[in-house]
Amino acid sequence: MSHSTHSTTVDFQVTWADPIRQAACAAWLSERANDQGLLPHSLRIASADASFRRYLRVDTAQGESRIVMDAPPDKENSEPFVRIAALMKSAGLNAPEVLDWHEAHGFMLLTDLGDATMMSAIDAERPQANHGLYMQAVDTLVQWQLASRPGVLPPYDAALLNRELSLFPDWYLAQHRGVQLQSAQREVFDKAFALIVQRNLAAPSVYVHRDFMPRNLMMPHGSSAQLGVLDFQDAVYGPISYDIASLMRDAFLTWDEDFVLDITIRYWEKARKAGLMDFEDWHSDFGAFYRAVEWMGLQRHLKVAGIFARLTLRDGKPKYLADAPRFIHYIRSTCDRYRELGPLLKLIDEIEGTTPQVGFAYGRM
Repeated sequence: MSHSTHSTTVDFQVTWADPIRQAACAAWLSERANDQGLLPHSLRIASADASFRRYLRVDTAQGESRIVMDAPPDKENSEPFVRIAALMKSAGLNAPEVLDWHEAHGFMLLTDLGDATMMSAIDAERPQANHGLYMQAVDTLVQWQLASRPGVLPPYDAALLNRELSLFPDWYLAQHRGVQLQSAQREVFDKAFALIVQRNLAAPSVYVHRDFMPRNLMMPHGSSAQLGVLDFQDAVYGPISYDIASLMRDAFLTWDEDFVLDITIRYWEKARKAGLMDFEDWHSDFGAFYRAVEWMGLQRHLKVAGIFARLTLRDGKPKYLADAPRFIHYIRSTCDRYRELGPLLKLIDEIEGTTPQVGFAYGRM
């Protein structure tokens, strides 16, 4: 992808909505410049988040670079990021190190894990070509799960699972599709959601990254031979089935079942060796574990369809909703495999127009 030099400077220009914030950042950077060897004039955009957080890059006099996190404290609480970055470091993971944190203004100076995501290295046309990359991701995941201790991260409990599931009727159905559920239809969702939560809470708990996928994993960079891990500030203590579900049933990438099974089995074998599968018959029965992964994936996909609708409709980020059909497909294929999810499948098919409409109140908000 070639840029003219002119467009490159425009692309990476740091613009500020708030001149006071801009001045605060400049003052903080020049204070840090000496002890951190920074070159403040080199500040440029690195990437933006789905949240109000963004990342800037700044060069050092030693020819390296650092990342500046810009997270307005009235919009983003950065404390979990700092805490979980330290947790990951102590688990031996390659996560950014916090070099300085201006808590009052929400600026943070981090080590730079580079700009090549695992996603950028993936060959979507040839699944097997990515086998080695996915095995690195699996090793990272097992290492993170092995560090787990209760009482350190917030629990991924029924309240949180339900709050996430409600994003689907509230944002995807009501706001995006303009569908108001009638009481019988609401009941179908309530029953299915209760079942999904019950199944997921039955699984053993470990540290859960909560967005463990190729866009948040970085290719080894500098002296590190490990994949880097980003975007971990929402980590919780919850179902062991979650992160492998988000790795293999990606928001932005679809693999065929064979490849998904292949990597999930290899994850299961490594996790089993590490003593992480000592639950019911999971140790001896991959199928039992895989069913748990499917139920967990279903919870995640319902949630993410709701989040993508909200990002588009509330936050003005239309590109997210373009990936919604992938989620609806994941949701439908999982529901199709489990008899107790039949009523939910039928209802979603009616809403999505996969089967004829019956008795919906469209457009009446």
